[in-house]
Amino acid sequence: MNYEFLIQKKMKILAFGASYSQTSINKEFATYAASKFEDANVEILDLNNYQLPLLTIELENEIGHPEVAKEFVNKLAEAELIIISLSEHNGSYTAAFKNLFDWASRVKLNMFETKKVLLLATAPGPRGGISVLEAAEKRFPIHGAEIMGSFSLPKFQDNFSKEKGILDAELKNKFEKIIANVKEGFTVTA
Repeated sequence: MNYEFLIQKKMKILAFGASYSQTSINKEFATYAASKFEDANVEILDLNNYQLPLLTIELENEIGHPEVAKEFVNKLAEAELIIISLSEHNGSYTAAFKNLFDWASRVKLNMFETKKVLLLATAPGPRGGISVLEAAEKRFPIHGAEIMGSFSLPKFQDNFSKEKGILDAELKNKFEKIIANVKEGFTVTA
């Protein structure tokens, strides 16, 4: 074939911290991870734009599926790569994110539609949100996610700087390898 033009499409990345905190370290970490994909079209979501009433069967029967939940599912559908940095409360998802996740699954059970997903977690403590990361690694594929990699950053305040990124050399090396593997998963060879 004779191609006169070669047009490269920018990869569409959706990134968010699974937290409703105004000063979310997980949103900051998701944003940092997304910045590693230099040639991508990145959208950073603020989950404060997706607040929902607590899901109950009675409420769902009364109001149906809120537009905000549908909008969130549509955002997931638009992305080629979804970067989620999970905030951990008592070893699991935050109540607000779990509620959004539950509403989204009622709108569309297979909400990730075989999308590639990079899972992250960070926390002030030494475990770095590892429990919530493990829960998501098991749960999200049930909803269609193809987990491309996962990474936990412990002791966020000690190991991360807005200016320099990940400070600990060993953690930074591990993170960079995961990013490289994700990028490789999108490489198309002719």
